[in-house]
Amino acid sequence: MTALVIRGGQLIDPAAGVDGLRDVLLKDGRVAEIAAPGKLKSANGAEVLDATGLVVAPGLVDMHVHLREPGQAHKETIATGTAAAAAGGFTAVAAMPNTSPVNDSPEITRWMQAPERAAMVRVFPIAAATRGSKGETINDYAALKSAGAVAVSDDGLPILKDSVMREVLAAAARVGLSVIQHAEDTRLTHFAGGAASMNLGSTSFKLGLRGWPAEAESGIVERDIRLVTELRDARPHLHVAHTSTAAAMAAVRQARRSGLRVTCEVAPHHFLLTDEHVGLYKSNAKMCPPLRSAADRDAMIEAILDGIVDAIATDHAPHAVHEKEVEFEYAPNGIIGLETALGLCLHWLHREWKLPLGRVLSLLSAQPAALLGLKGRGTLAVGSFADVVVFDPNAEWTYCATEGKSKSRNTPFDGFAMQGKVRWTINEGRVAYNAESL
Repeated sequence: MTALVIRGGQLIDPAAGVDGLRDVLLKDGRVAEIAAPGKLKSANGAEVLDATGLVVAPGLVDMHVHLREPGQAHKETIATGTAAAAAGGFTAVAAMPNTSPVNDSPEITRWMQAPERAAMVRVFPIAAATRGSKGETINDYAALKSAGAVAVSDDGLPILKDSVMREVLAAAARVGLSVIQHAEDTRLTHFAGGAASMNLGSTSFKLGLRGWPAEAESGIVERDIRLVTELRDARPHLHVAHTSTAAAMAAVRQARRSGLRVTCEVAPHHFLLTDEHVGLYKSNAKMCPPLRSAADRDAMIEAILDGIVDAIATDHAPHAVHEKEVEFEYAPNGIIGLETALGLCLHWLHREWKLPLGRVLSLLSAQPAALLGLKGRGTLAVGSFADVVVFDPNAEWTYCATEGKSKSRNTPFDGFAMQGKVRWTINEGRVAYNAESL
């Protein structure tokens, strides 16, 4: 593998406490040396990337994506999804198990990581917490972890039964895996004639759509925290996926004060948009959990700014165009997000709301890597994996969904202003994305 020098950039590595001009030498897939500009000792013969005026940071880590393989390649493949990830600055993505068939076995977990999938960046499968994600019988977590699973979740579906969730938390703790919960009490969101399709509020009333009450999320979060409290001695780790309501965030905040291992993530659409963005039945603004009220949106922002939120995750959920171009209630939930996350976070969290750049990058790299136990990732300390994103922090651009790397186009952010343009994404020492070659 060719040695690579990234020269003259502003290295920002929150995990290592570095923020300054540095040259970085990558060799054999690892970070080999970091030095002041022009002071590398062993860079002879290395390929050089000139990062003058650019930020050099650990490759981003998305702990919540849907890559749709196996079984739904018309929406996305591992190859196209990871190409989108690389274009967005991500060098590692954690793939949820709601594939077809569900990833509830070591065989599927290994299949997702096989070289034949042609992944552009590293894929870390999250395995189903229960067999078939049916919420009844738990899987063999030791075998799944041995095959490469980094957490367990029935994402897309909740684990409703208290006894099963208790067993999941205890069993996952025994093998050192996190439990990622999709917090939705389907007894409040599903009806005989279908399911709620947006947030319950004045907008759903005006549109004549069945609404998702906030209590359907917060009730499950509160139940799960009670179970974690009862299992305190086992030290289970509960992670709340795509947190979207003020009440759920308040429960997480209280759990943290109580010293429990409870963490959470927020997606960009939940800290930027509200249910009013559904407009006149725009299916590209339909997701699960749905866009919430302005008060809920503001609570997500507050929790990010004051450090309660542990990670920004995209919940990248691609769908084919024809699947979204139907009546709002019948359209599938989900939007793509891998190519917009960094640009949105830099524009809003950093530029508009003044969150320090290092903290933004930590939410997108070091912190999700730590939550998933991805050793040697989320940092550029010497010896760590050579996972790097190089971006222009001052570049302003407009996102055009039709120009993206994803196979799908379902996003409410088409035409949005972005801040910060990715120039290179390097995965384990190999250039996975090069803006200059486009």
